[in-house]
Amino acid sequence: MKTTFEFEKPIADLQLQIEKVEQVAVKTKVDMSATVLELQEKLANAEKEIYGNLSGWENVQMSRHPERPQTFDYINMICDDFIELHGDRTVRDDKAIVGGFASIGGQSVMVIGHQKGKNTKERQYRNFGMANPEGYRKALRLMKMAEKFNKPVVTLIDTMGAYPGLEAEERGQGEAIARNLLEMSVLKVPIICVVIGEGASGGALGIGIGDRVYMLEHTWYSVISPESCSSILWRSWDHKEKAAEALKLTSKDMLGNGLIDGIIKEPLGGAHQNPELAAELLKAKLVEDLAILTAKDEDVLVDERIAKFSKMGVVVE
Repeated sequence: MKTTFEFEKPIADLQLQIEKVEQVAVKTKVDMSATVLELQEKLANAEKEIYGNLSGWENVQMSRHPERPQTFDYINMICDDFIELHGDRTVRDDKAIVGGFASIGGQSVMVIGHQKGKNTKERQYRNFGMANPEGYRKALRLMKMAEKFNKPVVTLIDTMGAYPGLEAEERGQGEAIARNLLEMSVLKVPIICVVIGEGASGGALGIGIGDRVYMLEHTWYSVISPESCSSILWRSWDHKEKAAEALKLTSKDMLGNGLIDGIIKEPLGGAHQNPELAAELLKAKLVEDLAILTAKDEDVLVDERIAKFSKMGVVVE
């Protein structure tokens, strides 16, 4: 069953009207092409108007669409010769974070990303994309391996946050994420980070320090989810829409605040409407930036990366 959000109802109604008119035309053998064309024009205008002016909460909904492409989908569509690597060599293999060597446009890279899962069984297996400390330590191990073999790193971010369980805290969740922030800041190979869905808190930031940080058009990136923000400020999830606007978490907000380097367009209606086109647009940006970044000296890369993140934000004394 196709998922339709409340704000998409006008689009769904027009699509239904077109289907009914086409069915009537087939049954009655009456030429109704003019009516269909008029409805299609209305549909195209409605799509441009609605998808071009999504609110913060509507962007959050789009990022969570059950049919939205995830890390493995993009790997399968844009990478050649992917070889998955497992484990942090300390505790276990965290299934919420996946990674391995691959080739993108002829360039060998290390691809690392969150994997949420597509159905109930897979989501439980992947822990809904919420990584434990060993997930971030696995990611760091793979980044260090990429550095050893002088291969760029590409990270795909899509998580509701790091796993908040007691056992995760006991195994050093905060330390694992902080270690990744430190090590990624000085990694001597190019790093490109892309938010492909949800970018929540330290769970996203744990693989989010890069020379280039991008967001797909209908994604969000914030210190906290709108629901959690609402529950803290108003003691209820009922104000999540208001919280989403206040958090300024959309790709446009993040670019306007200088916190990301660019926005990668999605097909009209979201990446789930045309995953192949979404993958093409992502691949084109990755290939372009990999060519630029791999030509830079490693010391320049590190200095520019540190400078970029150091100048973010405003301090008022």
